[in-house]
Amino acid sequence: MPKTPRGLALLGSTGSIGTSTLDVVDRLEGRFRVIALAAGSNLARVAAQVGKYRPAVVSVSDRRDADKLRALLGDRRIRVVYGPEGALEVARAEGADTVVSAITGMSGFRPTLEAVRAGRRVALANKESMVVGGELLTREAALSGARIIPVDSEHSGVFQCLAGETRRYVRKVILTASGGPFLKTPLKDLGAKTPEEALRHPRWVMGRKVTIDSATLMNKGLELIEARWLFDLDPGRLDVLIHPQSAVHALVEMTDGSVLAQLGATDMRLPIQYALTWPERRDSGLPALDLARTGRLEFRRVDERRFPLFGLARRALVEGGSLPVALNAANEVAVAAFLEKKIRFTDIAAVVAGTLDRHRAGPAGTVDAIIDIDRNARRDARRHFPQR
Repeated sequence: MPKTPRGLALLGSTGSIGTSTLDVVDRLEGRFRVIALAAGSNLARVAAQVGKYRPAVVSVSDRRDADKLRALLGDRRIRVVYGPEGALEVARAEGADTVVSAITGMSGFRPTLEAVRAGRRVALANKESMVVGGELLTREAALSGARIIPVDSEHSGVFQCLAGETRRYVRKVILTASGGPFLKTPLKDLGAKTPEEALRHPRWVMGRKVTIDSATLMNKGLELIEARWLFDLDPGRLDVLIHPQSAVHALVEMTDGSVLAQLGATDMRLPIQYALTWPERRDSGLPALDLARTGRLEFRRVDERRFPLFGLARRALVEGGSLPVALNAANEVAVAAFLEKKIRFTDIAAVVAGTLDRHRAGPAGTVDAIIDIDRNARRDARRHFPQR
């Protein structure tokens, strides 16, 4: 055990990944000290986190929430900041050599970039950052010396399979997908599915947005784009298989025909801990995967009639440039509208497809370009909402 704990900044502390990260920190018994937290509007939860971990700085969504949090904290000497700039302050917090990036969606991009530019170890759970800015993030990491380690179970699986392997011997990387709650639903019935039904994931407990992305399989399309940058692989060497048991998280096919696999229980605390302690492996205190109890392991190819968003994501992966930014923006807008019951489940794909068809592709190599493309795509996506 190190003499002094390593400093940790946590972006997205009150969400699913954030709370699981703090549970891992507790289990690691003094290996990490929480330096900074960034949260949204769940003030009761973040106040409890502040009381327990006593960070130097905490960020919330806006000024009003900051004032409310200060009142909840009383006379505790903790710096309270807010908004996008507050999240950036957390990302570069002094004394935090590790940053967990777990803010959902495009909102996590700039804080992730800030942590990379600061040369931190970035445990990346915010896949959208790599989707919209993979080229920029990898370039900045090379300049700053930052190390980006994936937290998503699938990318963590690939990262573990590739340890010690020579990259030229890798033929293909395969991510797995559970298939979500509608894997066996008749296609004609998908349009009637409600947000409540879509949020009942059969295997994982996740945030609302990523759970809907799992139901549409957009999450796996976004993960392919992320993998392209994380592992420096061209699109032709990336694939996805449906694996309902969610025991195998990733497969790596080698040039000699061997296939390496990473298996584990469906518990996000495992890849979170690996990202925090790499290259060490510590006892997690969690039960190991019981293969005898799991039984049969099934794999099947993705049916793009059932999951049209996966096909759209593949298109963005192949064409690159600004298309992944537009894809992500349109999907975030459409998923939010579905959760608010403004559009149907099947309309999500229609909104994204319409946005991509109208999009004029171009480069997306700077922060300003990415933000501009994202803003325009969001505006365009709303024009594709069906009239009812």
